[in-house]
Amino acid sequence: MEALDMNLLVALDALLDTNSVTLAAQRLDTSPPAMSRTLARLRRVLGDPLFVRAGRALVPTPRALELRSEVSALVARGRALLAPYGAPDPTALRRAFTVQVGDMVLAELAAPLLAAVRAKAPGVTLRFVPDVFEGAAALRDGRIDLEVGVIDHSNPETMVRRVLADRVIGVAATDHPLVTDRVTVAAYASARHLSISRNGRAHGPIDDRLALHGRTRQVVATVPTLTSALFAVRGSDLVCPAPAMLSAATLPSIGLGAFEIPLPLPDIAIGVAWHPRNTADRDHRWLRDLVQETLLNSAAAARPSKRQHGASAQELGGELESR
Repeated sequence: MEALDMNLLVALDALLDTNSVTLAAQRLDTSPPAMSRTLARLRRVLGDPLFVRAGRALVPTPRALELRSEVSALVARGRALLAPYGAPDPTALRRAFTVQVGDMVLAELAAPLLAAVRAKAPGVTLRFVPDVFEGAAALRDGRIDLEVGVIDHSNPETMVRRVLADRVIGVAATDHPLVTDRVTVAAYASARHLSISRNGRAHGPIDDRLALHGRTRQVVATVPTLTSALFAVRGSDLVCPAPAMLSAATLPSIGLGAFEIPLPLPDIAIGVAWHPRNTADRDHRWLRDLVQETLLNSAAAARPSKRQHGASAQELGGELESR
C-alpha cells in the first residue's frame, strides 16, 4: 500500500522540479527533515536513489530524469480532478435530461424553457415525460433527472426545492354568470362542476369548505388533467378550478374566463425535486436553476391578483391533484 500513496507523487514532483530537499520542503510547506524522510520512502518504493550528491548539490539519476515529465503530468491531472467545480459553460454542454412535469405546469414551462435552453445551451436535449412515475423511485432509479410540479412525496432520498405558490381560481366560459356577475358561495355551489383528479376523486377541499357553509356542489365529471378540463369547460356551462398564475396566459387564448372562488382554499406549492446524487452536479444544478428562473418569470408575467388564504399543497386532495 505504500506505493499507492499519491502524496509521494506530489513530493517527487517538487523534488524533481527543484533538485533540492530544502526548496521542495518550502514549496510543500513542510520541514526539510520531513522531506528527507519522504525522499527515503520514494527511494524504497522506486528502488532507485533518485538524487545523489555532486559537491554541495543534488543531481537526479537517470531514473529520476526519466520520471520527471510523466510525474509532472500526473500531478497536474490529479490537481485538476480534485479541483472544486467551476461555473458550467452551457454552450459546451452536451447532455440529455429527462424531466417529469405535471400537466398544469408543462403548458407554461415547456415553451420558455425550450427557448432558454436553445439560446444558452444548444447541445442540451430535454425529454419531457408526464407524471406517470412514482417520483421518489423514478429519481432514485435514474429514469428521470428532475421532477417539476406539485411534489407530494418526501423522503431522505429526495431533494425538494419549493419554487412558488399558486392559488386556486375558478374557470368557466367567458359568458358564464360566475365570470360576468358577482360570485357568491350560493351561486358557486349551485354551478355544474368538473373535478380534476388522476384517480377519479370528486371530493376535495372545495367540498370541505362548502360544507362549512352548509352547502354541497354537483360534480358532473372528473378528468385526469388540467388541459383536458379546460377544453371540456370551454363552450359549456361547467366550471373547474385552476392555478391562477400557471393558467393566466392559457385562459384567454382558448376563450375562457376566470373568477374568484369565494372560499379560503389551499395554495398550490410548485417545486422541483431531484436525487441527492445530482445535488453537486454542476450541469444538473444549471438545469434546476434554469427551470426555477423560468417558472418565476412566468409567475411574474401573470396578472397579479389578490391572494386568498393558503395551506399546504397536500390538502388539495381531488382538486388539481398532481399524481
